[in-house]
Amino acid sequence: MTAQNGKYADFETLREQAVALRREGLSLRQIRDRLKIFNNEILSRLVRGEPPPEWTKRPNAKDDLRAKARELRLRGLTYDQIELELGCSKSSISLWVRDLPKPPRRTREDASAIARRGWEATLKRREQERQETKRRATESIGTMSDRELFLLGVGLYWAEGSKSKPHNPQERLSFINSDPHMIRVFLAWLDLLGVGKDRLRYHVHIHETANTASAEHFWAEIAGIAPSRLGKTAIKKHNPKTNRKNVGEGYHGCLNVRVLQSADLYRRVEGWWCGIVGAALSSDQEKRT
Repeated sequence: MTAQNGKYADFETLREQAVALRREGLSLRQIRDRLKIFNNEILSRLVRGEPPPEWTKRPNAKDDLRAKARELRLRGLTYDQIELELGCSKSSISLWVRDLPKPPRRTREDASAIARRGWEATLKRREQERQETKRRATESIGTMSDRELFLLGVGLYWAEGSKSKPHNPQERLSFINSDPHMIRVFLAWLDLLGVGKDRLRYHVHIHETANTASAEHFWAEIAGIAPSRLGKTAIKKHNPKTNRKNVGEGYHGCLNVRVLQSADLYRRVEGWWCGIVGAALSSDQEKRT
C-alpha cells in the first residue's frame, strides 16, 4: 500500500480511489497494481460492496442448467422430474432451487409415470451406449487380409459346420445357419479356398408356419443365386406345445450350404483347426513361462 512517512495513506481516500477504479471496470489485480496495494485483505475491504465487472466473471457451464432448473421448479416440477428433464443430480438441483416454493405433493399415479419415464430414459441411454460401443468396435477391425479370412473361416466352420462323428463318420462340408452374415462370410471363405459355385448346393430349412416363398427369395439374395438354384426346402413340423420366439416378418429360417466332393477339403479343415489349436496353446504356454 502506498506509504507516507512509513504510515498507510488515509483509508477513506484510498477507498474512494479504489471504488472509482472498480466502477470504471477494473479488476482487483488492476486496482492493486494501480494503487500499489499488495495486501489482499485490505484491498477487499476497499472495494467491499462494489460488484465486480461482468468481464471478470468466469463463465459457468451450469449457469444455463441452473436457470432451467429454477424455471421448471416454478412450474411445479419435483426434483425427480427436473432430474429427468435436465440429467443433472438432485444435490445440484437442491442447491439451485431450495429458496423456491415446494410444488404440491404428487399422487401415486404421478410417481408411477415418473418411474416409467426414468426407466425409458435409462433404456434410451443404454441403447445409445451400446450403439456407440458397437460402432467403435466395428471401426477397429478395418480391412481383412486373406490369411485372416482363412483363419476366421476355419474357426467359423469348426464351430457351426457339420463334423464327422464316431457314430456317423461322414467327411463332407455342410454349413447351416440362420444369420445372413454368417452365411456370407462362409461363402466368402469357400471362394477364397477356390471352391467353385457349381459344387455348392443350397437348401432352406424353415417352420411350416412361416412364409416359405419369402424365405426362399431372401436366402437366394443372400447367397447371390437365382431362387431356382435352391434345392427342395426342408419344412419343419410345428409343435403347438413349443413357445417359439423366432416368428414374424424377421424370421427366414436357416440356409444349409453343402459342398459336393468335399471329403479331402473336410480333412484339411480338420487339420487346419488342429494347427490353430496347437499354435494358440503354444502361445499361451509361452506367455505363462
